[in-house]
Amino acid sequence: MPLNKYKGYSLRNRFFFGFLFVCLLSVAASSLVPYIILRNNALKQSKTDMQEKTNAVMAYFDYALSLEKVNTEDLKRVLGNKIFEIADINKHNIVVYDLKGNFLLSDKDLSLIDQKKIPINILNQILKDKARYDVRGYDAGKDAVYTSSYILLQNNDLQPVGIIYIPLYHNESAYLDVLHQYLMYMAVIDLILIVFSIWLSWVTSNSLAKNITKFSDMITRITLFENEMRPIKYYKNDELNALAKAYNRMILQIQDQKERLRFKASEEAWREMAKQVAHEVKNPLTPMKLTIQNFERKFDPEDPNVREKVKQLSKTIVDQIDVIATVASAFSEFAKLPEKNNEVINLNAEIRDILGVFNDDLIYLHTNKNNIMINMDRIYLSRIITNLVTNATQARSDEREMMINIDIEQYQRRVVISVQDNGIGIDQAMFEKIFEPNFTSKNSGMGLGLAMVRKMIEDYKGEITVKSEVGKGATFTITLPTNL
Repeated sequence: MPLNKYKGYSLRNRFFFGFLFVCLLSVAASSLVPYIILRNNALKQSKTDMQEKTNAVMAYFDYALSLEKVNTEDLKRVLGNKIFEIADINKHNIVVYDLKGNFLLSDKDLSLIDQKKIPINILNQILKDKARYDVRGYDAGKDAVYTSSYILLQNNDLQPVGIIYIPLYHNESAYLDVLHQYLMYMAVIDLILIVFSIWLSWVTSNSLAKNITKFSDMITRITLFENEMRPIKYYKNDELNALAKAYNRMILQIQDQKERLRFKASEEAWREMAKQVAHEVKNPLTPMKLTIQNFERKFDPEDPNVREKVKQLSKTIVDQIDVIATVASAFSEFAKLPEKNNEVINLNAEIRDILGVFNDDLIYLHTNKNNIMINMDRIYLSRIITNLVTNATQARSDEREMMINIDIEQYQRRVVISVQDNGIGIDQAMFEKIFEPNFTSKNSGMGLGLAMVRKMIEDYKGEITVKSEVGKGATFTITLPTNL
């Protein structure tokens, strides 16, 4: 059964999307976590480098102020010439402000200083925290992003005397360039991994679904009437291996139960057969016994008709013995069918020959192919068709003219033969017993015909079914493999 017949998502699709989701999640995690770590490291390194630059500048200022005790008003005098040297050595412009944020001095000309006074919010933050304060900005002239630092300047007594402003052109994007290259490579690798994950998910889910479908089909075909149940050959050491072993154990148990049921059914059938034989044999024995007893009671040696009476007695007994012999032959024939002699025959031509012994005006033959070939025993086929057609003629209705339709159809490697009559029909209550050996709906006969027909059909791994409506007729349908 195709998987898309099931409602909702099939097991294959659920496994495919589940496995694919796990793979994509793994790819995303393996890419995102290193990206976050590398990005944090790059930003951390950027801050470290910037701190080292400002620390180097401040080291020069600390040295310059360490020679004497300096106050805010002394900064111009002490740093007037030193600031040029410090700026030149560190390759940075430097601006010095007092504790009120007013400009004091710089290595640049006053006219080139854009910021003559520190913004009040920045000034308050510096004096409050007494720590470096970084500001990001954009220099339109240089078309560059820079990070500048405000640092509190202290004297020998660690008292704040001023504020140093260092405009550092420290661009963090330079630290992220390597990360961007890493992202490009990871994107390519992730794309390859995603394609591989989709392929692997599809192959794995298809393989799983194929194996499960195989198991399902084999389990679905299990019936008590199947002659051969093949075990599943599965050699992979996974969870499905346990399922295959469980299935194989199950069919062994089913086969064992089938043997027990077959034995019990056979025993029951032969028990019923024995009763039927006893009944059929007893029927002629009773009149034979009464006839002999009556003859013995009335026997008169002097009777002039004694020869005629003895002859009549002998005829009666011989007739009853023939009946017993007929019964014995019939049951013997049912118990042991002749050995099959299979040969490839033309089913159309063979059935036409078999129907030659019947009234052609009653029978109509139809086929869907001109030549339908089958490997089968001619005698078996003759007995099957003859018995079914005979039963059909015996089911004649007095209300209408008898008509029998026989259809022969081939579908691939199966042949379907149907025998339909317009007779009196079969009561629904008889359907379950119609193929039993001792069942008959006629006044004469031993009820072995249809039982023998079913036995011969089952010998060829076929089946026979019947449909009927009382007063309208019956249809017997035979399905056989061509065995070609």
